[in-house]
Amino acid sequence: MPPVLLRPSILVALLCAAVAALSGCAPSSAGGAEASAPAAGALPEPQQIETAIFAAGCFWCVEQAFDGVEGVRATTSGYTGGTVVNPSYRQVSAGSTGHYEAVRVRFDPSVVSYAELLDVFWHNVDPTDARGQFCDKGPSYLGAIFYRDENQRQLAEASKAALVADPQAPSPIVTEILRAGPFYEAEDYHQDYYRKNPLRYRYYKTACGRAARLEELWGPKAG
Repeated sequence: MPPVLLRPSILVALLCAAVAALSGCAPSSAGGAEASAPAAGALPEPQQIETAIFAAGCFWCVEQAFDGVEGVRATTSGYTGGTVVNPSYRQVSAGSTGHYEAVRVRFDPSVVSYAELLDVFWHNVDPTDARGQFCDKGPSYLGAIFYRDENQRQLAEASKAALVADPQAPSPIVTEILRAGPFYEAEDYHQDYYRKNPLRYRYYKTACGRAARLEELWGPKAG
């Protein structure tokens, strides 16, 4: 009778069983119904990330303002508040879609609160301009806070009321507080523009008078 040949997979299984029997180790649970406990020193689960949406004129500048805030995990330029699905920059800038240039801010609430982000927003916008922001005029450049839930709405309304009551704050405050709707990401070349094109960005920001106007409005608190 010829010798019995065992397949490699059967040999491996027999060897594993023998090792397990000698060492007393339990078989691996990979692929089973129960996963093994995480090893000591494993990284903790990430904190819940929340979202805020702000419009304060050119979204290149708004991205830069929020990227510098500790606890902000990501910023994305895009369009919101309009009626056209997935609009292009050309459509939005023409003013026919009702969209605002806006920035979606992903943040860790254990590090920075929504109220603190509102403070950053106010000091990076001209809240007295009902025609646009700085050198950019038209409906797509208007400033606005887009709240995502009742808590954000209440905090936004309270922050605006505090400014209206502050005799040292700019006036009148015309910035709107609106319910957030669909947010459409802008084209790739708009994302992180200030990093990708630093010279062109600085020229635009200076020529548009953004920094000078913010300092005029907010003094040392200017964004």
